[in-house]
Amino acid sequence: MGVHCDCDHGCSSGQGQQPHGRYRTVLLLALLINAGMFVLEIGFGLKANSSALLADALDFLGDAANYGISLWVLAMGIVARARASLLKAVSMATFGIWVVGDAAWGLLTGSIPQATTMGMVGMLALLANLSVAAMLYAWRNGDSNMRSVWLCTRNDAIGNVAVMLAALGVFGTGSGWPDLLVASMMAGLALTAAWQIISHARLELVSA
Repeated sequence: MGVHCDCDHGCSSGQGQQPHGRYRTVLLLALLINAGMFVLEIGFGLKANSSALLADALDFLGDAANYGISLWVLAMGIVARARASLLKAVSMATFGIWVVGDAAWGLLTGSIPQATTMGMVGMLALLANLSVAAMLYAWRNGDSNMRSVWLCTRNDAIGNVAVMLAALGVFGTGSGWPDLLVASMMAGLALTAAWQIISHARLELVSA
């Protein structure tokens, strides 16, 4: 059964349906990429003592879980997909709150991360997320479940650029505040996206 979409973005030739087979393959690839990046980034985040890298690593883990949920509910009805979107939104909001707490702890302890490691890992993470974003672009205007996947990936790419800027800031100032600032920005992105997804999913539940 097809899912309604904007036919300018990814509908199968003239039929107005989402190509679920192709979308499922893209989600599986995205899941594998995000799981791999989580393992890589959590290790380097701990080594570099970077709140921004740790936040980004947990974001990769959350996205891997989101892609798994999306694969699970892909063939289900609109109500099941909307409820899955609500679950993902709660996980995004939880991530955002955790990052705020981690940044506050870093501010209290005055830790200074390793700028070079931050920059290198941030660049690799950006390439990974741009690849996933390019694969998911066609479904960015789908239902709340598809939109939540797109928003997660978009936020990740923005967060990776911010991590690299933070690395430059840490290198230039010799202090940890750029790292903490970026971690707080990533938390704000997560909380904003969570609110958008919740609003969209609630509308779908009401209409259903």
